[in-house]
Amino acid sequence: MYTYCVYLIYAFADRSNMPVLNWIGKEKVVNHHLDVPYRVLEHTYGFKNGNESKQFSGSGNKIIHGDNLEALKALLPEYEGKVKCIYIDPPYNTGNENWVYNDNVNDPKIMKWLGQVVGKESEDLTRHDKWLCMMYPRLKLLHKLLADDGAIFISIDDNEQANLKLMMDEIFGGGNFVGQFYWMKTSTPPSLSKKMRRKLEPLLCYEKKINEFEYNGGFTEGGDMPLLNAGNEKRELNIPRSCVTFTFNGDYKSGKYHNVELVNDIKIKNGIPESDLKIIGEFKWTQDFLNKEIQEGTKIIVKSDKFSLRYIRTGERIKRPSNIISKTECNVGTNEDAKKIISEIFGSSQFDYPKVPSLIEYIIKFQCDENSIILDSFAGSGTTAHAVLNLNKQDGGNRKFILIEMEEYANSITAERVKRVIKGYSDKEGTGGSFDYYELGQPLFNDEGELNELVGVDKLREYIYYTETKEHLVKSKYIDNEYLLDKYNDTVYYFFYEQDSTTTLNYEFLSTIKTKAEQYIVYADNCLLSKEFMIKHHIIFKKIPRDITKF
Repeated sequence: MYTYCVYLIYAFADRSNMPVLNWIGKEKVVNHHLDVPYRVLEHTYGFKNGNESKQFSGSGNKIIHGDNLEALKALLPEYEGKVKCIYIDPPYNTGNENWVYNDNVNDPKIMKWLGQVVGKESEDLTRHDKWLCMMYPRLKLLHKLLADDGAIFISIDDNEQANLKLMMDEIFGGGNFVGQFYWMKTSTPPSLSKKMRRKLEPLLCYEKKINEFEYNGGFTEGGDMPLLNAGNEKRELNIPRSCVTFTFNGDYKSGKYHNVELVNDIKIKNGIPESDLKIIGEFKWTQDFLNKEIQEGTKIIVKSDKFSLRYIRTGERIKRPSNIISKTECNVGTNEDAKKIISEIFGSSQFDYPKVPSLIEYIIKFQCDENSIILDSFAGSGTTAHAVLNLNKQDGGNRKFILIEMEEYANSITAERVKRVIKGYSDKEGTGGSFDYYELGQPLFNDEGELNELVGVDKLREYIYYTETKEHLVKSKYIDNEYLLDKYNDTVYYFFYEQDSTTTLNYEFLSTIKTKAEQYIVYADNCLLSKEFMIKHHIIFKKIPRDITKF
């Protein structure tokens, strides 16, 4: 019998002289995310209580059909800096054209995009150049969406792993590289034939800001001890004196060893402390896990010469939990398990290389709390949503998922799987839950740079407010005229816009303003107020569409 594991191995290196990756077409895509047209999301249906309807589900869960580059940009007004965990399983660029998810970047949509963005040079690109051109702007937008305390996990294989690592170092910063998980994806032993069979598949992990990143202990049944903190922040452990034994080899107050220090001043008699022990350090155990161990009779031993911890469980010899985390593992299942799950849902396996939900559950639990937003922009069969729904059912959490899928099966496979998981399939009880399905809609600006009035006033208002505040517009809390967007940081924003008539910022419009603030920003077609008057009353006029920021 084989054990199916995920390994997390931390790699530390000098980041001062990071290598730079170059390829044909790079200069055309480095800032391409800024040129991607902003498109609105068009709501198609909501799925709630096991049924579809035109009404919004109100769940916050989204499945979006469309080019993931444009869809990621469409998410910025609501989600920039708010996504706690990103998991993506992009094409591995194996050269295989027969897989349902075209895996050599020769999809007609991608080829058309490369021709438009890279130009004639695209005709000379290798498949590796194409893959890098495709991934770079998408990773730039994912970086924007990730929260400061968030992390991104990327499944990949050896075809592009080295290139991806260098590209991620450039976009996310080499110092924000956490390390690599290795998913044991198959129970079949590896071979050394001409076509090597590999058991391990890497998952690269990067943080947005490494010093603020914490893990939440994502171990499933059969795993080892929960992680306290992988960012090496010091935490306090409290241990009742009845459970602690000192092996005394000198003055325990004489120094700090192994990043562990004593908090309280205690006396030791015959190797037993006379009060509870409080220590600070980077521990592999959480306080809750420690309390559980103590309740089950585990004894803690403190080696006072180096101030390291050991423990004795009933029937076991002395063991020492690591102070610095180097490796963790847990059972998550294999690709064979994933295909079996899809077969149970659809009657046959729709994908050759799906991920197993428990792998994504492991990642989510490792990184997220119960109210986090999880994003997957290469959604495929919808495994990430499956994992989120499973976890919410297990612990009553309120995690939200956002899936993006560009292929035509976004509704027939991706969304359909989520529906069946919610309702139940085969002999599996439904998880419950709901979501909303969207299509990628009209661009906000037309080819002449004018506002596209087909998107509707509400979408225009959301966009304007986001460009000004980087916040998502909610319904105004203030009594005012209909053109008020909202008040933010003591500035009030107005979008004085009419589709069929010209608007003018004048004294008559000012008379309708009721909200008091330090500053007023008003978008309109024209302005009849003098510069002196606007300066005196802290009014800023912005002309539609000239002064609308394009991001």
